[in-house]
Amino acid sequence: MEAVPRMPMIWLDLKEAGEFAFNAAVKKGHPRGPLGGEVLPWGPLGKGLPITPPPGGIPGCPLPPRTEIFSGKAVTHEDIKYEQACVLYNLGALHSMLGAMDKRVSEECAAGAFTYLRDHFPHSYSVDMSHQILSLNINLMLGQAQECLLEKSMLDNRKSFLVARISAQVVDYYKEACRALENSETASLLGKIQKDWKKLVQMKIYYFAAVAHLHMGKQAEEQQKFGERVIYFQSALDKLNEAIKLAKGQPETVQEALRFTMDVIGGKYNSAKKDNDFIYHEAVPALDTLQSVKGAPLVKALPVNPTDPAVTGPDIFAKLVPMAAHEASSLYRCDGLWPERGGVMGWDHEGSDPTGAQESQHQGCRVPASGCPHQAHSSPGAGRRCPHPQQPPRVPPVLSGVFTDVEASLKEIRALLEEDEAQERKLQELLGRVPPAPGSPPGLAEVSKECSKYLELHEKASFTNTELHRAMNLHLGNLRLLGGPLEQVRAALPTPSLSEDDKQVLQNLKRILAKVQEMRDQRMSLEQQLREMIQKDDITTSLVTTDRSEMKKLFEEQLKKYDQLKVYLEQNLAAQENVLKALTDANVKYAAVRKALAEVEHKWNTTVQTLVASYEAYEDLMKKSQEGKDFYTDLEGKAAKLLERARAACQASEAHRQQLLERELKKQPPPRPTAPKPPLQKKPLDEAGGPEAAELGSLAQPGEGLRAPRPSDDPLSMLDPLWTLNKA
Repeated sequence: MEAVPRMPMIWLDLKEAGEFAFNAAVKKGHPRGPLGGEVLPWGPLGKGLPITPPPGGIPGCPLPPRTEIFSGKAVTHEDIKYEQACVLYNLGALHSMLGAMDKRVSEECAAGAFTYLRDHFPHSYSVDMSHQILSLNINLMLGQAQECLLEKSMLDNRKSFLVARISAQVVDYYKEACRALENSETASLLGKIQKDWKKLVQMKIYYFAAVAHLHMGKQAEEQQKFGERVIYFQSALDKLNEAIKLAKGQPETVQEALRFTMDVIGGKYNSAKKDNDFIYHEAVPALDTLQSVKGAPLVKALPVNPTDPAVTGPDIFAKLVPMAAHEASSLYRCDGLWPERGGVMGWDHEGSDPTGAQESQHQGCRVPASGCPHQAHSSPGAGRRCPHPQQPPRVPPVLSGVFTDVEASLKEIRALLEEDEAQERKLQELLGRVPPAPGSPPGLAEVSKECSKYLELHEKASFTNTELHRAMNLHLGNLRLLGGPLEQVRAALPTPSLSEDDKQVLQNLKRILAKVQEMRDQRMSLEQQLREMIQKDDITTSLVTTDRSEMKKLFEEQLKKYDQLKVYLEQNLAAQENVLKALTDANVKYAAVRKALAEVEHKWNTTVQTLVASYEAYEDLMKKSQEGKDFYTDLEGKAAKLLERARAACQASEAHRQQLLERELKKQPPPRPTAPKPPLQKKPLDEAGGPEAAELGSLAQPGEGLRAPRPSDDPLSMLDPLWTLNKA
């Protein structure tokens, strides 16, 4: 397929322009006209996109009519954008002509020009610039660009699968163009040319589909899929026959290409069929069961830059103004305006303006607005949330109450544990090692451990609480001041004490500084006006029509427009020396006042910073107080629960010791017989076991109080004080 003849390309006609009606002055200066009879380039027009001619047209250069491609009518619009659109359309048409030649490299540029025209210009100028026609042109140009890429791929012997995909994409582009051609609205716009284009495009659709299947058959042959090779070659042959039917009436080049392709595809099909029938005997699948060929779009509409000289060419209006006029304009700006500017803006040669000189000599002339420090308020919102003066700022009382409750609970727990520990120790001294109660958990040990932990936390928090109170007391005076009315705060700030003479010196300096600022503003305004006037001063139009011998006179007349501004600037410069001298004298008198005000300002700033620091510290202290309250609230709940556990554990330990005592009573030996004693009033326990049993009996009496031990009592009676329990 490398030597197959090339298919013809579709190219577009140019929108020709009518005669340009130039006025006599332009024709005299340029006998051939500024355009030389050619189409207006885009570049000069691109610099004036928003231009809209007056109702009578552009004076001296009315817009020419343009030919409508399909009907041949002359269309005129009094809009420069229409001329731009026509130029852009012709740019795309010229690229389509170049693409139809042997080089075939310009279709992408043509598609880019039509895309820019479709996206940036109205579609109501003429039929050939409607949205449907421009979309048709874009698809045609992209299809032809892909077709050129297909030709190069076959010449370079690319892989069969890649060539098949490129050919399938050509088919896709031409199908889009064919759908546009079959549209009734587009057909009515195109007229007679619609049938010719439609017939050629349909023929190319079948032809390039055949090429795609031919290369898919080659791909199957390389993969030794001989059944698929047969069906692809057969499909390519069928599509080529359809293309031959549609090629009636086409040029001889089309017929030659079809005959060449028929020889290639026919030979491939016959050879593949014979090889499969007699050698390979593979089943030939149906075409619809095979994977369809997806196109590979390798071309795109190249973007168009309307101001690129490479696209628009050189500016053909560059020589409309004679070079002598340009030279005279340069002389006017260099020899006329710049000396004038140097004389008027004399401070530019000195390196600074008069107000700058004043500031360099009087950097210390900074005067407060009201004779006091320039700040008027402390930190924003410093007095907005501060406490009322009748309620001095302090750590919230709730924190102190919770702190006391926690401390009382922990002390009570510690007292219970110490009392239980003392009684347990005395019991062990009396009875020896006391066995633990069966099945009872070590509750007192856990309570003691947790109590120690809570006491440690309480001790650390107590230190923090003390520091919190100390910090709050440190800022208490400033906070009370901030919590009061604004007048009270202002009264507490340092204020300068100036005499009448000092106030007079201060007012005089303020007046002179105001005059300096007025001079500065006036100077800047005059300078800006002068710069704008020089920037806009272009007399090229006058120079074109002025004889060279009268140039100097023209310069003098043009420079008169700066006379009034020059007078104002000279007056400003003249007043500079007087103001500078007065400012120097006032500054000398102001030195002592400035020193006193600087000291007061320093004290004022220090006081304000102290108040601000107190306010910020108050915010932080309140936050920490809330955190302390939350901590102690949580610790109070835990301490209350621990107190209940401690009481329950002490009661359980008390009951256990009571059981041990009762058991010890039962182990006492019976009393030995003794001689009769004098008759006394006997008690039940005296009769049972003598004095020792009576003492133990009294210990075992429930509900009776315990008494202090006596030396004459039995040793067991020493346990009496240990078991005195608070039954409440």
